[in-house]
Amino acid sequence: MSTTAAVEPKARRDYAVGASLAVIHLGALGVFVPALFSWQAVAVAVGLYLITGFGITLGFHRLLTHRALALWKPLEYAVALVGTLALQGGPIEWVATHRAHHAHSDAEGDPHDTHRGMLWAHVEWLYRSNKYRVPQDERPRWVPDLLNDPFYVFLDRNHVLAQVVLGLILLAVGGWPFVIWGIFARLVFTYHCTWLVNSASHAVGYRTFRTGDRSTNNWFVALIGFGEGWHNNHHAFPFSARHGLRWFEIDPTFWIIRLLGWVRLARNVRIPTREMIKRLQVPPKRGFSS
Repeated sequence: MSTTAAVEPKARRDYAVGASLAVIHLGALGVFVPALFSWQAVAVAVGLYLITGFGITLGFHRLLTHRALALWKPLEYAVALVGTLALQGGPIEWVATHRAHHAHSDAEGDPHDTHRGMLWAHVEWLYRSNKYRVPQDERPRWVPDLLNDPFYVFLDRNHVLAQVVLGLILLAVGGWPFVIWGIFARLVFTYHCTWLVNSASHAVGYRTFRTGDRSTNNWFVALIGFGEGWHNNHHAFPFSARHGLRWFEIDPTFWIIRLLGWVRLARNVRIPTREMIKRLQVPPKRGFSS
């Protein structure tokens, strides 16, 4: 009796994603055109970078992916909406990918496994092969909570449309300088801030905790990514709303969470106990004996 091994579906390049990323990066080159420069446009780009960046770090990541806190529901939806304007996929796709990353960090099943190379972890995983992305039919396994919420289903289906609407508003208000700086330049910068968490923060930096993966604490990524660069801390305690666990590890996202807690808009904010921290700490290195 003969047996036949199951044939794995052939991986395909995602040309649509690759082309979209190329167009956005080419569009950002418009910042070098003098006629498209204005300080108002730069201010719009910086403002949208801050708003949509916190939408990713606070909303998509710490709130929706890890449920490290709970927000007043209208505020939760508002934060998710501005996170969608970062154009990193809808909330369902983003959260499913990140939960899969934590379940298989730096191993088979991790969408941006660093063993495939830093360029792969940084950006290639998005378009080089669909084999390593969470397929549509597996999302109920990873994000049943979001799939049961009509608001998140709507956002996920219309995340590109939301960006188009924002672009039309910027065009109407400030013309093409606002579009070039507020959409293209802002998206490129925000993309690389997020992608560096997947690449640099799994390669460069120090390790405070034993995590079983390559995650590191990287100060530069933490600086431009609102505290997300304290990635070894995060992988040690994924449930924690606070990523910067030492006095010098600045964590602007947690500052916002703490502020929301003070005004009673955030609750159930979770952080690791001292006992948890002590249990996972890497032992200090001893000096060489003579």
